[in-house]
Parts: sequence; structure tokens; C-alpha cells
Amino acid sequence: MRVLVAEDHRVLARTIATGLRRQAMAVDVAGSGDEAERMCLLTDYDVLILDRDLPVMTGDEVCRRLRERTDPPRILMLTAAAEISDKVYGLTALGADDYLAKPFDFAELVARVRALSRRTPTSPPAALRHEGITLDRARREASADGRPLELTPKEFAVLHLLMEARGAAVPHDELVRTVWDENLDPRTSAVRAVVSRLRRKLGDPGIITADKGQGYRLCD
Repeated sequence: MRVLVAEDHRVLARTIATGLRRQAMAVDVAGSGDEAERMCLLTDYDVLILDRDLPVMTGDEVCRRLRERTDPPRILMLTAAAEISDKVYGLTALGADDYLAKPFDFAELVARVRALSRRTPTSPPAALRHEGITLDRARREASADGRPLELTPKEFAVLHLLMEARGAAVPHDELVRTVWDENLDPRTSAVRAVVSRLRRKLGDPGIITADKGQGYRLCD
């Protein structure tokens, strides 16, 4: 899942981004409204966490402008404006998909972001299966031949992408872009390390192959 955090308070933005990355989300950060809009035009984000009080262009204006797009990201308003009238305005007049007032509990933010990412007409089935491997997106659980797998958030996210591809190769760059974010050096060995651990946990070194020039894929 790819998320954009539009927040001009640098410490808060960094805290949110770090926490979401630990949940295996790819997170970018924008410090102003115009930057957030520009990044959304260049990248297909699943969820935009949007502060209403942004410099240059307000979050309200960003929300309105993005709603004019054919396929905008899901927008979670994150703001100190906590009155019921503020929430109603954000959800109705501005067209936000969700609204969370500051201060907030981080676990609730994560839950809301995940819920928004599932709220799409083309959302795939909760459970994916491939050659004895089962992955349940809703419960965030995975098993191999009935044996529960203890996966880290990054391992779960990589396995999820590979299973969604149904045997097709997933390019290295796509794994980096979706599971990590723009701050990760694409030449890093992070992807290779996660795939190596996945092979061990799945109990079959050959279940995930690296096709030179193509990426990684699950074997039949």
C-alpha cells in the first residue's frame, strides 16, 4: 500500500511516516498543499493523509481539487478541527473519505488507513491462495500447507504482492515502490533479504524465483 502524508509539522509527519513504514506501508511526505497535489498527480497513492491547515494551498483546497480527478486517492483528513460541524463539512462539502481529529491514537490511524485502502470496487478477495500457501488480507495472517507463518510486516507485504501476481513476475522496482518508498535506494539488498527470509519460512527454497531482468515470482 502506498500512502502520502501531507503534514507541515515536520516532527508529526516524520512520526506518522515512520510508524506506517513499520506496518509495511510505502510512505511519502509532503509539507505543503501544492506539493501534496503535485505528488498525487505524479503517483497513484492508495491513501492520502491530509492536514487541513497546510501552507501555500490549504488541505481543503487540495481535497476539492483531487475530487475533480477520475481516480483520486482515498482521503483521510487529519486535523485539530474536532467539532462535529468540522467533521460534517470535511466529509460532505469537501468530499473526504474519513476524518480523524488530533490528538489521535496511532493504532486507530493505522486501522482507518487500512480500511480506506480496502474501500475500492476492484478490491481483491480477502484470502489469496497459491500452491498450499494461503494469505488472508483482512486478518493479516498467512499459512503454508496449514502451518501458520510468523511474518514481519515487510515479509507479509512482499508475499501479498507475489500472490496477487498469480505466478507472474513482480519487478524489483515495483516491490521497492509499493512495500518501501521513494527514500529506499533501489540498489539496496533489502528486497533480496526479505525474499530470502520468506523462502525459509515457506519451507521451500525454490518457491520464489528471481527471473533476471524480470523480478520475483511464485512458482507452481
